[in-house]
Order: sequence, then structure tokens, then C-alpha cells
Amino acid sequence: MKISGNITFNYANEKDAKLVFDCLEVDNEDYLESDLSDTLITYKITSKNLGSFLATADDLIASEIVSEKIIENTKK
Repeated sequence: MKISGNITFNYANEKDAKLVFDCLEVDNEDYLESDLSDTLITYKITSKNLGSFLATADDLIASEIVSEKIIENTKK
């Protein structure tokens, strides 16, 4: 069985989107497909089983949350 899904993050501006995209791209290389378009980052996750799919999605979301907090804190 093959499981796939997309996760899209929308940012306030292109600069923040590019910053997060560049930060996460290194960690996500070879694990999922990613696309940056203006203020949107879309990730396509494909896995052979549900457990692996959920683990990848969870890691991606956790990494994005950390990136978002760093951006917020550096703007203060």
C-alpha cells in the first residue's frame, strides 16, 4: 500500500517563506518533495505505510513550528 498527502504552509511574506523553506530543505532532502511558490510552501509526503507517513508528517510539522518561533523571536 502507498500513502501520500500534501501539507501546505502559508506565510505572511515571501522572505519568511524562503527562510523556512531553506532551513527545512536540508533536513527533508530525499524524504519528501517540496515546492516554494511566493508565500506558500507545499510538501508532498509519500510512504509505504501509515506509521512512516505519520512520523514524517509529525517531524515536518514540529520542525516548521520551531522555524516559525525563531522567526517570531528574531523580529522582536
